[in-house]
Amino acid sequence: MSWVGGLAEWEDGGTVYLSVAFTWKVPEAEARARFALALGKRVVVGGPALFTRQMSQRFEGWTSVSGTFPDAIARHNPDATIASRGCPVGCWFCIVPKMEGKAFTLIPDFPVRPILCDNNLSALPDEYQDHIIARYRVAGVRLRDANSGFEPRTFTEDTYARWRSLVNAGGGPWRFACDEMRELPDVRRVMRILREEPARRKQVYTLIGNESVAACLERIKEVIAGGCEPYAQPLLSLTALERQPIIRHDWNGQLLRDVARWVNRRGWRYGPFESYRRSTRPMTPMNPDLFAAEASR
Repeated sequence: MSWVGGLAEWEDGGTVYLSVAFTWKVPEAEARARFALALGKRVVVGGPALFTRQMSQRFEGWTSVSGTFPDAIARHNPDATIASRGCPVGCWFCIVPKMEGKAFTLIPDFPVRPILCDNNLSALPDEYQDHIIARYRVAGVRLRDANSGFEPRTFTEDTYARWRSLVNAGGGPWRFACDEMRELPDVRRVMRILREEPARRKQVYTLIGNESVAACLERIKEVIAGGCEPYAQPLLSLTALERQPIIRHDWNGQLLRDVARWVNRRGWRYGPFESYRRSTRPMTPMNPDLFAAEASR
């Protein structure tokens, strides 16, 4: 099954429910809510996008605003589930600690499904990680994707040994992030731990726009040289009503788009970003050994 794209809608007993995952989906949610009201329906709106007063007040007074709805994630993707909420890291650019807190809330009886969306699996207590894995094995469900991944600072050889059979049996990627330069020592350690895994199954989220162009490109090159595949995500405001990145440091909008395309369309397989041309479609991959040497400079 696939994701609905950030705005889930369903009806039950004359009530229309709207679950809004991203703030740039709020205007569309408003339009759908007004349409449902015009049809005489009751409307309940909630979801991560409404975690701030700025967003939630747009619906107050004419709809019911709800902070939670049981298993709402399944409305976004029937194959998705959550076994815990919260994250202790507290990254300044992340919605999770602001919305769910820095202390974990465990959901031991979570429905077992192929896509696990916990925010930080490796930081969970060891016994609870074992509980999640046991639930998958007992249910006979293959874990296709640990969607939000593992935290480099808490990912160890023991973490890898614990999750390896479950993650690899499902065929999904090992996901972690390299969002700031200060994370590089931990990221290098994780890449060494995962060195035997194929590159296509090691996806590393690399935030761009939050640091200088040189720093962001250095992180991307480190990920590639470490035998992993980066995925670039431009920095966005947590209250953005349009899906437009924040422009900071020495970035501009076009440069953010170019780096994201070079990374996410795997243009790095054909050469370094300095040789990337958005109007040219590459035809022949660059020698990977030469590129690794270039990336590690």
